[in-house]
Amino acid sequence: MLRWVLTQNKMYKSVTEIRIRYADTDQMRFVYNGKYLEFFEVGRTELLREAGLPYAEVEKHGYLLPVTEAFVKYLKPARYDDILVIETTYPSMASAGLRLEYRVFRKETMEQVAEGYTSHVFLKADTYRITRPPEFFIKKLEPFFKSDD
Repeated sequence: MLRWVLTQNKMYKSVTEIRIRYADTDQMRFVYNGKYLEFFEVGRTELLREAGLPYAEVEKHGYLLPVTEAFVKYLKPARYDDILVIETTYPSMASAGLRLEYRVFRKETMEQVAEGYTSHVFLKADTYRITRPPEFFIKKLEPFFKSDD
């Protein structure tokens, strides 16, 4: 799995590659539609890890990040043995939660096969109450959103 991180235009972006296994496909030999949410999770996990915020660290601080909304738009089918590029973007720190956007491409042609987003809230693990993003989270990501002006 290849990963790299890009920062530009006051956003944070991560790119991850994943190869499609036979088990990822359906009877039509296309990637099963539900797998795209798993691909989004891979992208989200890697983006946070690369930013110095692996899920284990977030949980160690007493927070959870459940998905509150997910959307996938399927553009082209992906198939067994394709290598997909998952581009995950955290476009803004302006909200109280976390919204990540995803674009999925077939590596060979860079043809886009899907796009979507997930929205998350921060929960205190001990009370399951929604809370604002914790300070440690903001401090880790703030540098990627600072203007060079």
